[in-house]
Amino acid sequence: MQVHNFEKVWLGAALLLIVGFIATISYGTVGAGIAMVDDSGGQIDPQAVQSGETGTTFDDPGVVKQNDSHYVVYVVAQQFQFVPGSGDNPIQVPANTLVTFKVTSADVMHGFAITGTNINTMVIPGQVAEVTARFDETGTYGLVCHEYCGAGHHTMGGSVEVVPQSQYNATEVTN
Repeated sequence: MQVHNFEKVWLGAALLLIVGFIATISYGTVGAGIAMVDDSGGQIDPQAVQSGETGTTFDDPGVVKQNDSHYVVYVVAQQFQFVPGSGDNPIQVPANTLVTFKVTSADVMHGFAITGTNINTMVIPGQVAEVTARFDETGTYGLVCHEYCGAGHHTMGGSVEVVPQSQYNATEVTN
């Protein structure tokens, strides 16, 4: 059987595309360092979070200074706000520092995504989601819930303000 040259070219292109797709999927699952949400952040009683009686930093969520180059931000997501983060209470962190966000939910499943960054996690009642990032550029970043959480879901948003270290003077809780 004779295979025409035109058919050979298309066969080669199709095989090249298949190999390219497999390589792309392999890189996306292994090489990019993306992992599923796990319970490494810990567990917490959602009813205690709702009442503010957990005996943890989630009772008074906010920014906690670990050292000069690392801050931890405790955030409670609840219908239809982030505490802190929503309304007149934005999350404020210094630039060029490592920031770990520990987020939990007081009621239903929420999302926690900071626009313009790779921070994006699900917030599940009873679980503490933990994501770490470094903000090199100052500015205001949007904070959104990307999981449908009820009738007011569209209003659930907030902001993260990244300020120069010299101007950072947030009311921080130190452990």
